[in-house]
Formats: sequence, structure tokens, C-alpha cells
Amino acid sequence: MKLLSRRPLLHRAAKRAPSGVAQLVHNVETGRFERTLSGLTAVGALVTTAEIYLEHDRASFGNPWMWSPIVLGPVGAAAGFAGVASARAARTALPLASAAIVANGLQGTYLHLRGIAQRPGGFREFRYNAEMGPPLL
Repeated sequence: MKLLSRRPLLHRAAKRAPSGVAQLVHNVETGRFERTLSGLTAVGALVTTAEIYLEHDRASFGNPWMWSPIVLGPVGAAAGFAGVASARAARTALPLASAAIVANGLQGTYLHLRGIAQRPGGFREFRYNAEMGPPLL
């Protein structure tokens, strides 16, 4: 049984597909789609950083760790914009920045869970504390 590589399958599918799908397949193969996703990641990181800043500012940055997503957001945006300019940066800097942001997000989820648990009623009053306390996600 002969194993086929994916590339010929994509080319055959692109030839039969409408022009928009064929262009998308071409963009994925040439790395243009990777750069588009890098740009979207950069813009998303800036918007998310602004939202996190406003929410943590409402809480008066009571915990010093509240600053970590504010610091990492521009790092992710810079890596995303670098990924738009360079395919190499999209394959190196962006995954490193993304890994740091994911690790920080997991830490933030833990800290928010701990904040919900410390409110009066803790997890027994989860619905109330999740809405009125730190948001879980």
C-alpha cells in the first residue's frame, strides 16, 4: 500500500475547489496565512491587554501578579508583528511568547480560583462569588 503525502492531496483538492478555497490552500502552503494569523494574534494581544488592564485597575492591582498579563501582552503583540514581517519570527518568537502567555493564563486561572474560594461562602456560593469576585475565565 502506497502512502501519499499531503501536498499532492491539497493540490488536487485545490484544483477542484472554488477559487477562494484554492487561494486559501495556496496561502497556507506558502506561509502567507501564517503571517495573517501572526497579525491577528498581535492585534488580539493588544485588545486583550487593554481589557485586562481596565479590569485589574478596578481591583486596584491588589496583587502584584496582576501586572504580569499587562507586561506579557505587549510582548505577544511584538512577537506577532515580528511574525508578520518575518516567517522565521513567526516560527520562533511567536511560539515562545505564546507559551509564556499560556503559562501566565494558567497561573491567572489558579489565582482567580483562589480569589473565589477566599470570598465569603467560598465554593458553596460559587455562582455568586464567580460573578461578583474575580472572573474565572
